[in-house]
Amino acid sequence: MTKPVPFTSDDVARLAEALHRAVADGATPGGVIALGTLGDAPRFLTSGRIADELGDATPGADTVYDIASLTKVVATWPLVCQAVDAGLLTPTAPVRDFLPALDGPAPSGEATIEQLLTHTAGLKASTRLDRYRGAHQPLHELLCREPLEAEPGEHRYVNRGYILLGLALAHTHRRPLDELARALWDDLGMTGTTYGPVARGPQVAPTDRRLPGAPRVWGQAHDDNAALLGGVAGHAGVFSTARDLARYAEHLIDPAGRPHGWLRASALPFAPIEAGLHRGLSWVCAPGDVACHHGFTGTSLYLAPTAGRYLAICTNAVYRGEARRGIAPLRALALKSITAT
Repeated sequence: MTKPVPFTSDDVARLAEALHRAVADGATPGGVIALGTLGDAPRFLTSGRIADELGDATPGADTVYDIASLTKVVATWPLVCQAVDAGLLTPTAPVRDFLPALDGPAPSGEATIEQLLTHTAGLKASTRLDRYRGAHQPLHELLCREPLEAEPGEHRYVNRGYILLGLALAHTHRRPLDELARALWDDLGMTGTTYGPVARGPQVAPTDRRLPGAPRVWGQAHDDNAALLGGVAGHAGVFSTARDLARYAEHLIDPAGRPHGWLRASALPFAPIEAGLHRGLSWVCAPGDVACHHGFTGTSLYLAPTAGRYLAICTNAVYRGEARRGIAPLRALALKSITAT
């Protein structure tokens, strides 16, 4: 890595304005952006308020957000990397090899660890674990015995692959996924990151209201399938803060540490997504040596290891509706800003 390239004052001003605009336009009640370069203290940009239910309480670096699919890169991906290093998982082996024994055909269980990480296994795209209520078989067997929905090789974003990865991690370690993740985060000093549920409070951002007049989802996993699994799953269920995501990002881009090696290997293009974007191992690979990922609730994480830069967005945009549309301009600017030199 060359010398880190700091964000310019214009970068910061544009990002702050974009966050304010997202709040003013009703895309999210409020939010926090963490940005920084390797070796320097992170900077936090804030706007709006946490939620209507909390009055004028404003979000900050330690506000707790449901990070949704960022779980894939904040919990599952690094744990898979560690397990591969330890010889507990083999990237090219089928996931069924790392789960309780299955007899007979298991088409989805033949998906390799690498295919699951890259969303190229051909698994069913719709994840409806509610359809398995009352089933007598364990979840790993139900998922593994499902037929494929597409030929392996094509990129199709699928949550159930990461559910299987979470089950494989727990089985190979003989420890629950949340315990494995807790040990990882403790090692990195991420004390504000946890699997839910978390207690409601003034520092926890609620998400949406499923039914008119019903209480908002608050401290529980917003993702229905993660909620059905008790809030602990490989694809969603983690809560974190802008401060912790900044700390995590700095560990990943630090060339002196092992996480940097994982990132470099995982940010190589594996399968095309759309023009200019490829899927690596978990991460989306963007031009300018950028790795990024998004969470449905309104969160994002961007890493530029060559420039020594990182940027995290924490919002509860799903509070106001489908998050991707409302904060799309903010996310686009974040990607543009982190690639600028």
